[in-house]
Amino acid sequence: MSPVFSHGDLRLYLLNLLDEEPRHGYDLMHALTERTGGTYTPSAGTIYPRLAKLEEEGLVSKTVDGRKTVYAITDAGHAEVAARQSDLEGIEADLADSVRLIAEEVRGSVRAAMKSLRADLAAAAAAERAGERAGDDSGDDRVRSRIQIRRAEALIAEFRAQVRTDLRTHVARGGDLDSGIVDALADSLDAAAREVTRALVVGRAARDAVTDAD
Repeated sequence: MSPVFSHGDLRLYLLNLLDEEPRHGYDLMHALTERTGGTYTPSAGTIYPRLAKLEEEGLVSKTVDGRKTVYAITDAGHAEVAARQSDLEGIEADLADSVRLIAEEVRGSVRAAMKSLRADLAAAAAAERAGERAGDDSGDDRVRSRIQIRRAEALIAEFRAQVRTDLRTHVARGGDLDSGIVDALADSLDAAAREVTRALVVGRAARDAVTDAD
């Protein structure tokens, strides 16, 4: 979900950012991207014309600091921000909803991957138990195990590379990496590790039961 500022909202939000402290144009673009959790990345062509309009209205002033133009809110700008606090609260609520939806999408993707992993582990354990009950002694157990280890390592490496790429791309594009997203990832990885351990224990117990029966 990409938040869309309705008519006048971006103008007011720029004033609100300048009410916090003077900023240059790039800083304003970065702040907007950060506050929206990376779901909105404004361009210079979007920001600077609005700043020029705010300056024309007497709500913003600008000064040149070296190679940067710094924008600061005026008394009239302060007054407008103070008078429109209820509107700003509504904008902030919409932005918070957008960031929350991003976190929920990440959690949903991880949950789906976990569900698939559990199904694969259950199927593998069932196949192993069925083979042991049938007295399947084809191939060497150690060779088969080494093959599966390599397969597991390849899956882990692929997952790591994909997540690493997604995270770095998001941040490189100016997105803010919310701690809730990383926390959800950590919880899901911990749950996956526990599921693998549980499946290994179940498989080992089943193998021991077959050995004892023999």
